[in-house]
Amino acid sequence: MKNALILLFTVFLFNCNGNAQQKKQDKETFEVTKTEAEWQQELSPMAYKVLRKAATERPFSSPLDKEYSNGTYVCVACDTPLFKGKDKFDSGTGWPSFDRVIKGNVSFSVDYDLGQARTEEHCATCGGHLGHVFNDGPSETTGKRHCVNGVALKFIPENE
Repeated sequence: MKNALILLFTVFLFNCNGNAQQKKQDKETFEVTKTEAEWQQELSPMAYKVLRKAATERPFSSPLDKEYSNGTYVCVACDTPLFKGKDKFDSGTGWPSFDRVIKGNVSFSVDYDLGQARTEEHCATCGGHLGHVFNDGPSETTGKRHCVNGVALKFIPENE
């Protein structure tokens, strides 16, 4: 009886799917895919860390934080339009912040990296990590704050 219980427990233990295993199986596929070596060759070291490894740039380090001209913010890795300049606001956080995305060009997932659920946002074309979404944006618009790493973006002025 004791050996049967040990055997049953062992079989149960090795047949369980943990959350980490499930997460890997549910990975989204993206239109633009490249090897890690290709991404490293094409992106700056910091852009690679942010877009491919989900790092965060230092606050107030991006010149795009204080850019308020009309235009479009595109993914630095694949040129997908992500945000409009008219939707940008000064959140005071040190990262470019927007109250909305260009619909269909940004995808969302949940990460637990800091021990709590946060909405992570990615470029819907290449899967690059952009930042996170919070519910403390301007209440007169969407109430959302898309807090984005400036190194993940390229700004294209309206007249270009």
